[in-house]
Parts: sequence; structure tokens; C-alpha cells
Amino acid sequence: MTDFCPVLWPEESTPEHLLDCNECGLDQHGSRMVWGEGNPLAPIMIILDNPGAREDRGGSPMVCGTRQTLQQAANLVGLTMEDLYVTFILKRKPVRAYDKQQVRQICMTHLKQQLEEKQPKLIFCLGNVAVQSFFENAEAEVKALRGEIHEIHGLPTAVGYHPLAVRRRPNLLSVFIEDWNFLKDHYNRIKSY
Repeated sequence: MTDFCPVLWPEESTPEHLLDCNECGLDQHGSRMVWGEGNPLAPIMIILDNPGAREDRGGSPMVCGTRQTLQQAANLVGLTMEDLYVTFILKRKPVRAYDKQQVRQICMTHLKQQLEEKQPKLIFCLGNVAVQSFFENAEAEVKALRGEIHEIHGLPTAVGYHPLAVRRRPNLLSVFIEDWNFLKDHYNRIKSY
């Protein structure tokens, strides 16, 4: 990609009344709730499956591989943190086995609340898990849905591979960048209206 130095984007505070949310049971995993990061007023909302590491084992801030790959791709196509807000289907990182379908269903209520409050102009859903949850279709796959705009929850939605998939399979990098260019082109079109 380019000579680019990723940074830890500012985290949006979790709403006070949800800090101790225990509806889905992920609070028992010991991970903290991450509501979102980047620009909370951004026109583009990126949806991932769950938060990655924001701190190392010693508690020091860090940029994990997912964030690094995501930021590099955004930078490459000319999008900045001001354009993007990253949030998650699950607001806590699972650290052991859990009832995936039930937990995702419960946690989608928080995401729908964010969509209602933020009213993004465009959604970019990354990875099969996030796509299946957001599209509410267990059969949905990035491979079949990428390269098109889908109307999901009343919002124009593009899909792409998860940044970690790209890190694990470098042959996906060019496809990942295609998806980001597709997103940027569509964003430019809706900006000009």
C-alpha cells in the first residue's frame, strides 16, 4: 500500500445506560464494551463483527491488525477518519464460546439504535459474520454480494472482505481495495446530489 502510519481513532463513549448491559451475556467474558470509533457524525458507517484489541496485555493503547488494514485501505482511496465511523454487531469482544445466533440477535438492537441516531449516508459491512447479521440472512456471503449497493434497513449498503481475512490471505488485497474504491465512488456520487 502506501507509507502510512495508522493511529488509534478516538472511541465514542458507550451510552451511560448501556455500560453495564448484560442482555447477551458477553459481559461475563470480561471484555469491555466498545460502542464505536472514528467520527460519530461521519457519513460512512463501517460495520465489523466485534471489537478487536485496543490495548495490549499491559493496558497500553495499540492499533490492532484489523484497524491497521482498514485505515491503510481508507487512506489509499482518499477517505479519512472524518469520513468514517466504525462500529460492531457485538459491542464486546467474545473470548470464549457463546450462542452466536442468539447473541448477535440481541446485540443488533444496539446497532439499530445507532443507525437511527446517526443516520449515516452509506454503510460498509465487512466480513461474512457482519454481513449475515446486518442483512439478517445466515446465507449471505461477501463473495456474492460485493460490487453492488444493497438497500438494508433503509440504507445503501456495500460489502467487503474483513480486514483480517485480507491479512491472512494477501491475495485478497486487490479485491479489498476494489471494494474500498467502489465505496468511495458511490460516496462521491451521493455527495454530489
